[in-house]
Amino acid sequence: MTVIAVTRHAGARDWLARRGIQVDRHTEHLDVDLIQPGDTVIGTLPVHLAAEVCRRGARYLHLSLDLPAEYRGRELSTDDLERFNARLEAYRVLPADRDCKGA
Repeated sequence: MTVIAVTRHAGARDWLARRGIQVDRHTEHLDVDLIQPGDTVIGTLPVHLAAEVCRRGARYLHLSLDLPAEYRGRELSTDDLERFNARLEAYRVLPADRDCKGA
């Protein structure tokens, strides 16, 4: 069981370390073919990748923030993440049984 952090941001990596969250592997881009049942993936993945992580029997923890619009697109420090209520939230993402037009 491997814990994988998917981020290109140093602030996020440092925030995880500051929180004492043990990460086995850091990567900027997720290769879903490497995900095994029981793994944990931490990041802000697009929904289709989060669904694939879950389909493969891994756990997905989303790094959520309450980010003001004026901070979007900026590199955030660890202190910024703290200020914007950074937290890990578990999600189980599954594709719908039918397309959105029929929902």
